[in-house]
Amino acid sequence: MAGRGEIVHIGGYTPQSGGRGTGIVAARRDPGTGELTGLGTVAVTASPSFLARHPTLPTLYAVNELPDGQISAWRVGDDGDLTSIGSRSTGGAEPCHLAVAADGGHLFVANYGGGSVTVFPLDPQGVPGERTDLVEHQGHGADPERQERAHAHMVSPGAGGAPLLAVDLGTDSIYRYDLDAASGRLVPRAPRVRTAAGVGPRHLARHPDGRRCYVSGELDGSVLAYGLTDDGALQQQGRVDASDRAGHVQPSEIAVGPDGRFLYVANRGVGTVTVFALGAGRPELVAEVETGGEWPRHFALTGDHLYVADERADMVRTFRIDRGTGVPVAVGEPLPVASPTCVLP
Repeated sequence: MAGRGEIVHIGGYTPQSGGRGTGIVAARRDPGTGELTGLGTVAVTASPSFLARHPTLPTLYAVNELPDGQISAWRVGDDGDLTSIGSRSTGGAEPCHLAVAADGGHLFVANYGGGSVTVFPLDPQGVPGERTDLVEHQGHGADPERQERAHAHMVSPGAGGAPLLAVDLGTDSIYRYDLDAASGRLVPRAPRVRTAAGVGPRHLARHPDGRRCYVSGELDGSVLAYGLTDDGALQQQGRVDASDRAGHVQPSEIAVGPDGRFLYVANRGVGTVTVFALGAGRPELVAEVETGGEWPRHFALTGDHLYVADERADMVRTFRIDRGTGVPVAVGEPLPVASPTCVLP
């Protein structure tokens, strides 16, 4: 029997969203070599484009990125098999990201099409109850095609009283909310953080020191560095290009390595992962590595390995990270997965 740490779940797009996937796929991970061995589809569900785990329970959550948005919850078995424990409507269109509060008490969802954030309470078994809040963002951005209205793209819960950060591509904003745990409602913490016009902020990565975070700008191909103050304010400290390659760069996932020394950004359109060294100032370019596909939608860091889900190349590729330089090097053969959009160790 495999331990939970050796199972990887992979979400993706199914035909309901123009994809080729069948639902949530499981794979077994060899911690030594990093190799993934496919275990097949473990849950048939519509367009589970992003996945999250409960911090203490063997429970997996997925968005169902559909015009009538839903989330699904699953109990995870020892070999990665999934048993449904419920689904709920998000009240917003095309949910694309979700995250569980640090204490495991609530689930937060970003509805891309709806430009909104949904809150669900979780019971002691991790089962989501009726939603307790739905907050809709208002406004638009400079890009008439991509920013015609609000488009919430990520929710990042804070720990220890820090606010929830909701990244909105459509309004060039990062919204801050405090959760009233008793009512399950979000209390806006003003003012919202505005990026430069046309950045299109997509995802946010927190540094393990709790004092910094980094944002991928999908529309202008940027990485923004912010300082985080004790009261939850974000202060921009610099901007760098996510890629130096020629072409239309659309950064997607962004993450800080576990030791806090390096930042990783995936670049769709040019098929790379960029590595930056993190110091006191702006991120400094270390290397830009080819992923072997054109559209690295998401990646995950675990142990000494980086797993890149390429949505259009229908694969998850494994890289070993050099601990000294932070640079990933491809190893082994990619795992074939149809239309993968999220990989979750």
